[in-house]
Amino acid sequence: MIEIQRATDASTPDDTTLTGWAERVLQACKTKGDITLRLVDSDESQTLNREYRDKDKPTNVLSFPFDMPEGLPADAMPALLGDIVVCTAVVEREAVEQHKQAEAHWAHMVVHGVLHLLGHDHIDDQDAMQMEALEIDILQGLGFANPYE
Repeated sequence: MIEIQRATDASTPDDTTLTGWAERVLQACKTKGDITLRLVDSDESQTLNREYRDKDKPTNVLSFPFDMPEGLPADAMPALLGDIVVCTAVVEREAVEQHKQAEAHWAHMVVHGVLHLLGHDHIDDQDAMQMEALEIDILQGLGFANPYE
């Protein structure tokens, strides 16, 4: 299940669209689980980015994978993958600055965030290449162009 939480009145893709993008990543990665996708303003994004990443500025997307509490059996709780926080203002600004369609950039940020929940990363070059290839493939399957071109 994908739960959408809106903490801002900003214009964004509708819940069905956001859910569809996230579910497409889960299908591509042959994974099931629950995700909360929270759409926030710049202040909340900056607070979370400062608290969890020591970066005092808003960012486009943050992912918070769920960690099962120690001592519980793996099947004690439903499959919770975690939370994704998307800053509406940053995504909209980046789309304009990067000359991208807003919907395409939104799709990229959702795909990117879900992949982070699933353990993908881009810290080193090899991991970045693998993650980007997966993003490109999933986005093309959704009808979007390569976001890195």
